[in-house]
Amino acid sequence: MPEGDTLHRTADGLRPHLVGRMVTAARARAGGAQAERVVGSTVEAVEAVGKNLLLRFDNGLEIRTHLRMNGSWHRYRPGEPWRRPASRARLVLEVPGAVAVCFDAPVVELFEARSEAIHPTLGRLGPDLLAPDFDPAEAVQRLRADTRLEAPIAEAIVDQRALSGIGNIWKSEALFAESVAPFALVRELDDATLTRVVQRARELLLRSAARSGRQRHQVYGRAGRPCPRCGSLIASRQHGELPRTTYWCPSCQVTNA
Repeated sequence: MPEGDTLHRTADGLRPHLVGRMVTAARARAGGAQAERVVGSTVEAVEAVGKNLLLRFDNGLEIRTHLRMNGSWHRYRPGEPWRRPASRARLVLEVPGAVAVCFDAPVVELFEARSEAIHPTLGRLGPDLLAPDFDPAEAVQRLRADTRLEAPIAEAIVDQRALSGIGNIWKSEALFAESVAPFALVRELDDATLTRVVQRARELLLRSAARSGRQRHQVYGRAGRPCPRCGSLIASRQHGELPRTTYWCPSCQVTNA
C-alpha cells in the first residue's frame, strides 16, 4: 500500500497540471463519485493527507482517493494513449492541457469540503508525519491512548488514527534505525523512545518524498539476508487483525527501549 511519501510525490506531480485550471470534463466509474459535479469548477488544491489524496475545487466540493494496494494516479496530455486500459479508470478529470486518471483505486468519493472535519476517515486521522506543522508530542499522546497501550509498537504506529502516512516499509525501517523491538508493547516504551521512533519515521518519509523513493532499505523486504549492522539474519512476521508484515533484526532489536 502506498505510504505518505508516495502520496506526496503523486500530489507534487499532479499539482502543476491541475491547480488553477477549470475542469472541462469529469467522469467516474459506475458506482463511484458523482464526478460531473466538479465540471466547470477550478481546481484549488491537490494535497496528500496521510495516505489520502485530496482534490479541492472552488465550488466547495472535494474528491478523496485512497489507493490501497493497487491504485495509482497517471497524468497524460490530451489525446495521449493511456498506459492502462480505460476499464480500470476509476476517475478521470480533464483540464486544459492535461488529463488526470486514477486507476484501480477502491476509494473515490466526492463530498462537501466543509464536512471534512467530521468525515469518518479524514476527521479521525492522527498527525500527518509529512505535514509542516507535524506535532510529535500529539503523536506520542495518541500512541498512548488506552486502545493502543497493549498493542505492539509495530501495530500501533501504523494505526492512522495515531499518526498518519506511515505503513509497513517505514515502520520497519524506523524501528530498526532506533533499535526498538517491533513487538514491544506501547506501555513498555517510555516517551523518549516513542518520540525517537516517531521523529525517525518522519525523517525517513521526508527523505523518501524528496528523493523519489530511491532509498536503500535496511531491513524491509530483506528477510533471510544479513543485517547491515551486525550480520544476523533479518526476520519477518505477519501479525495483526489485518495481516501486516514486519521486518526486523532479532539481534539488534532485542531491547524494548
